Amino acid sequence: MPVQLELSRIYSLMNKVFFLLLALHFISFSPVAGAYWDEAWPARAKITLNPQGGGTAVDQVPVAVRLHSGNFNFLDADADGADLRFVASDDKTELKFHIEKFDSINELAVIWVLLPQINPADKSAHFWLYYGNEAATSAADNKSSWDSGIAAVFHFSEKALLQDASANGLAATGEIAVQKAALLGAAAVFNEKPLSIHPAPALKLGAGGNFSYSAWIKPGALPQQAVLYRQEPLSLRIDNQKLVLASGATVISGGEIKAAAWQHVAVTATAGKATLYVNGAPVGTGDLTLPDAQGGVEIGAGYTGELDEIQIANVARGEDWFKLAAAGQGMDSQLLKIGKPSTDGEEEDESVSYFGILFQSLTVDAWVVIIILAVMFAISLAVMVVKGKLVVRTDRGNRLFLDRFANAGSDDLLTLDENDNYPDSTLFHLYGAGLREIRKRYTNGNELTLTGASIDAIKASIDANLIRENKKLNANMVLLTIAISGGPFLGLLGTVVGVMITFAAIAAAGDVNVNAIAPGIAAALLATVAGLAVAIPALFGYNYLASRIKNITTDMQIFVDEFVTRVAELYGR
Repeated sequence: MPVQLELSRIYSLMNKVFFLLLALHFISFSPVAGAYWDEAWPARAKITLNPQGGGTAVDQVPVAVRLHSGNFNFLDADADGADLRFVASDDKTELKFHIEKFDSINELAVIWVLLPQINPADKSAHFWLYYGNEAATSAADNKSSWDSGIAAVFHFSEKALLQDASANGLAATGEIAVQKAALLGAAAVFNEKPLSIHPAPALKLGAGGNFSYSAWIKPGALPQQAVLYRQEPLSLRIDNQKLVLASGATVISGGEIKAAAWQHVAVTATAGKATLYVNGAPVGTGDLTLPDAQGGVEIGAGYTGELDEIQIANVARGEDWFKLAAAGQGMDSQLLKIGKPSTDGEEEDESVSYFGILFQSLTVDAWVVIIILAVMFAISLAVMVVKGKLVVRTDRGNRLFLDRFANAGSDDLLTLDENDNYPDSTLFHLYGAGLREIRKRYTNGNELTLTGASIDAIKASIDANLIRENKKLNANMVLLTIAISGGPFLGLLGTVVGVMITFAAIAAAGDVNVNAIAPGIAAALLATVAGLAVAIPALFGYNYLASRIKNITTDMQIFVDEFVTRVAELYGR
């Protein structure tokens, strides 16, 4: 009963501490009231723009918003993303967007949003993502979510592999494979066979006109001779490891293409000048006048590797445009930062709860492991508290009784239990066991005389009680050893399974962005932290209690020898 009482007290105290910490967490990160676009959408997240470096303002920029388990709760949105809305920083103007990929099962999405302007000088630039309206119908529109200068866009998404995502609705023909785990959703895999786009007014080139082309490429091996874009007589190709733009006898080359790595390549031509870009940086420029060309377009002839996000425009993109495209669409994009979700009438606090991110990213198996570890921690804590109180009381009672025993004379050696009681003293319990055996040997009030055999029997009885007292002192200590040895292994199991699930989900969904991987890996490591948090206190507590119990056991062994010796001396035959 005393042990059960102590356990109930410990559990009550732990519950109070837990709810106190929970309350402090919500107080610390309580949001501030602000404007709200539409009350029908109960949840929103602030998306902050963070263009790296300098540059001038760029108008009408499509940006890729990547959603994953680390920055978005897919359970709060529709399974197909139909309730998503994007609103400008004024919290009034809706932004045009379309969905390239929305996988609520694997919790990965790529959404293109057309921003009116990106100004690197504006450090507070942001827009809003609204969601959570179950009655909403989809507002995504790929035809209006590009600027007026776009001619064709190929995402190579699984559902529309060879379909143009722009308002022109062009289509390509050819044989390519699909790589799900690519840069932006899925990507096309080329094996030297080209894609063809039939002639269309949107693709027409003219002398003195404007032209831009960009794509993400990941060559399988280099060097190679491959065509990235060709509309006779204009072509953009890979020549060994160089990027080359050619029109008739005019050739502009520059930059170095790398194998097995994603890189952004682009070209722009206007006013008799053309410039090549690699990863947003100009690598070659020269005089080049666009030819008059009305034929079809060929992409990927002789190319071996992956290719994604082809954008063709009849306007001349500038250096700042390509810099934003390379920074915002790349593997480790830092252009957009998605804040914590907030509810109706609230605005997100800029403070970040990293543990909140970790707990939101925990998988079911990790939760199971952490809950088991929490139970183990509660049990080991209760054992340490209860056992600690027990050894303190026992030690105090032993000192008091030992002092009384040491001062006892021959007349009252066998009557120490008549006037005093030491319920917490194990020495007193051993004394009582010996006393009971001695009193059995009184015969009709005659003088007590003990033979050698009687003394041996008395000592055997006291030794038996010593073992029982030892078992009481060591009871439940095995629970601490289980926590010490089992806690880290359980935590490691949770981490390994969590990492496996994270990588499996990334492979299945086709998004290898580090921002999608990091929360899952970090959350999986939380299981190992939980295992160590259980084992370390249990280790310290076990060693402390074991040393105290060992001292008490030593005192009991010494007392047995001393007590039996004094009895034999006084009453032995």
